[in-house]
Amino acid sequence: MSSSKTPADEKKPADRPYHHGDLRRAILGAALDVIAADGPSALSLRDLARRAGVSHAAPAHHFKDRAGLLTAIAAEGFGLLATAIREAANLQEAGVHYVRFAREHPAHFQVMFAPGLLRDGDLELATARVLAGDALRDAVAAVSPEGRGTDARLAGVAAWSLAHGFATLRLSHNLDGPVGDQDPEEVFRELATMLFRATE
Repeated sequence: MSSSKTPADEKKPADRPYHHGDLRRAILGAALDVIAADGPSALSLRDLARRAGVSHAAPAHHFKDRAGLLTAIAAEGFGLLATAIREAANLQEAGVHYVRFAREHPAHFQVMFAPGLLRDGDLELATARVLAGDALRDAVAAVSPEGRGTDARLAGVAAWSLAHGFATLRLSHNLDGPVGDQDPEEVFRELATMLFRATE
């Protein structure tokens, strides 16, 4: 009995991994656009499939469910944040890089700190969180006790609170009045100087 497969059919399986690799990135990109515009609650795998022009089952193939997709976004975000902090010359600039990261990656930032949306126990996410935390701790450790106080752990909490609070308030437009059209990174530098001067 002769096979009904054509030469074109024989090529399809070899093409699929490349297509799916691109599709995963395309779905992540579409999800980030939706989150940046309307928040995580607006995210729907079916809508993302429609945007990507694929079957509604395609996003589930890569991420299983909505929580899996959001977890992948959060893990990517923490990895990007870790890199941004590592590139800073000192603790003050680490905070500036944190604020810049939130401005340049608002969708990642919204998802990263919403544990109720994420999949517990995800190894990739846990690893990325550790990398970001280690980067911040190293930046704090590089400051002398005279410049940050004797408790490095609390200094890290203070630095993170300042950078995260400032970034969050800015993204939610709560700083539009007091900051106005000033460069937010320069404003943050001044705030960081004020905070750590008080510990000298």
